[in-house]
Formats: sequence, C-alpha cells, structure tokens
Amino acid sequence: MSHILIENLCKQYANRRHSRRKGDDLEVGQEISVLDNVNLEFLDGEMVCILGPSGCGKSTLLRMIAGFETISSGRILIDGKPVTGPSANNIFVFQNSGLLPWMTVWQNVELGVRHMQDEAEKSRRIQEHIDMVELSGFEHHFPHQLSGGMQRRAELGRALAVNPDMLIMDEPFTGLDFFTHMKMREEVVNMHEFLGKTTLMVTHFIDDALTMGTRIVVMNGRPSEVKLNTRLDVPHPRDMTTNRELRDLRDEIYLMLGVNYAV
Repeated sequence: MSHILIENLCKQYANRRHSRRKGDDLEVGQEISVLDNVNLEFLDGEMVCILGPSGCGKSTLLRMIAGFETISSGRILIDGKPVTGPSANNIFVFQNSGLLPWMTVWQNVELGVRHMQDEAEKSRRIQEHIDMVELSGFEHHFPHQLSGGMQRRAELGRALAVNPDMLIMDEPFTGLDFFTHMKMREEVVNMHEFLGKTTLMVTHFIDDALTMGTRIVVMNGRPSEVKLNTRLDVPHPRDMTTNRELRDLRDEIYLMLGVNYAV
C-alpha cells in the first residue's frame, strides 16, 4: 500500500548566488521559498500526474516524497508513517537514464532483485520483468546498444522488479521521439492497470496527464501552490477528441498556466 498524506508542506533553499541577476534583490544566504503550504492526499493505487511550469517545485515535491530532500516545515506521511529518508518500497525513476552502462539489460534488472537467495526464482523474476517491458531478446545488450525508448523500458523493468509499493517518475519521457513517447505512455498505463501500484509522475505535457492520470495536480507560482487537485474517473483508453470532459479540463489547465490554448 502507498497512501500519501502531505500536510502544510513548505520548502526553502538558501540563496548561494554571489552575483545578482537583474531585478533580483536576494542576498547570499537569504532563503528562497519554493513550495508554500502544500496540502495533498494521494490514495493507494492512484496514478497521480503533476503538472506545472519549469521551476515551480514539481521535482522537489517528488524528491521529498521519495525521501531524497529534507522538508523545511510540514510533513509527509506514507501509510501513516513520516518520511525520514529513502525507502526500498518507493522506487524513483529519474529524468536521465539511470542504467549502469557497463551492465547488460539482464544485469541492470538483476540489481532490483540482487538480495534474493533463490537463484531460480531470481532468474524467473528478472525474465518476467524483461518480458513485461517488451525487451525479450535484448537481455544481453548493453545500454549503448539500445534506443532511448528501450533504455526507458529497461529502467522501468528494473524498478518494477523490486516490487515496490510506489513508483515515482520524474519526466520519464524526456528526450524520446514522438512515436516512442506515445508507446511508452501506453505501456506505463497498461502496467499501472495491471499491477495497481501507486504511481507519481511529473510531466510538462498536459495531454500526457489527461491521458494517463487518475488524479491531476497542477502547481504554479513562486513560491508554488496547488492550483488544481482533481480526481479523473475516465476509463482507459481515453480519446481526447471525443471526450468533452477531457477537452474542457485541458482548456482549463492551459488557462490556469497562463496559456490561451487555441491550437
């Protein structure tokens, strides 16, 4: 299970910039507020898509949930327990490839189950997750021999092999071509529906969020605040061209982020 409760969450950084930018009155050491009084609740099994402009604190929020960033004030509870650091129950997939380049696909996925004592069960688990992300036949390829989309799938396979309670993804489709992006989006939705794990994903693409998410969170401003937090009970697959609810929500989000959507 992964029920997440975020209460009165704030995050500040100390300014370390010695030279001032135009219009910047911050002194060295002065605090910069990134997140201000964020209150959210994510239910077990939801796919939460977090939207917002660059620099609004989306990735910072994910890192705090994952335990990689400290909290300035407020608290984050996962299944009733405060987050005090990283946990093997919560797997983070970063923007950039995290595959170890000197290891094959098999060896990278094996990292997720390296503590298993039963070698036969370990091999079965590795192959199961390689098959799940459609990399059968590429078990002994190195990352540089794979396309960008295949590398992303290998990362997902490694993350899922751990059997985490929660999967956290920070812009997982960055750098992919259009068709690979669409395919990866479909695969992540299918895996979420099959496995039912709580999944948090930061994205800049509104259509990704509306196509994938069961909960949509929009953040904006500086310090950033939650502008929208809504449950999206629309079955998959979703068709943006025929579903009026999705089209209206898309227009609302564009306007919320200061874009007069007209394309």
